[in-house]
Amino acid sequence: MADVPRNLDPFAIALFVTLDYRTDTDTSGFGLVAFFATTAGWRRRNATIRAMNLTAPSLLRRMACWMYEGILLFGVVFIAGYLFSVLTQMHHPLQGRYGLQAFLFLVFGIYFTWFWHKGQTLAMKTWHIRVVDTQGRPLTQIRALKRYLLSWVWLLPPLLVGSLLGLSAIDSAVLLLGWVPIWAILARFHPQKQFWHDAWAGTRLVSSTPPQAGQK
Repeated sequence: MADVPRNLDPFAIALFVTLDYRTDTDTSGFGLVAFFATTAGWRRRNATIRAMNLTAPSLLRRMACWMYEGILLFGVVFIAGYLFSVLTQMHHPLQGRYGLQAFLFLVFGIYFTWFWHKGQTLAMKTWHIRVVDTQGRPLTQIRALKRYLLSWVWLLPPLLVGSLLGLSAIDSAVLLLGWVPIWAILARFHPQKQFWHDAWAGTRLVSSTPPQAGQK
């Protein structure tokens, strides 16, 4: 048998070995059977890779999930705020305001890091969206925490501008409402239509729609 040339892909190697073997020694057709078995295995592997749906859900669905997530966070804020007021004996809304903000930042970090490490928050389950890394694997807790920190790009830029310009709460809210759709639309310019903070974090949002009846 001749030496197999280097730098060939697996399909070419299988073709070379099979044809060379069949030419030199095979008279029973076994080499042809082996060739088709090998190539069929590679076809199944490629089909499996293509079946891994790593495309981003529609922007509309992602933003619907984003708004639903915000609604659910009201419950988290209420529970965390109540717990903070009990632990610190806070009797006035402005008392310990910065401490409360730091506490909420920590609670949100634990909340999102835990659920993203598991793949989905409740809102993401509702909208059939899952967060994975760039290879389609579950997030490590470190990567989930990195995504949480980078996700503040949704809120921090307009809040910082409002603070620097001394804007009122209403003006800052208007600025925030203008920034959110801008940041969302910028995903259109990403090669895989992912949000840019996901690209920076090494994560991606994918569809997790369950298979329809009759499909496996």
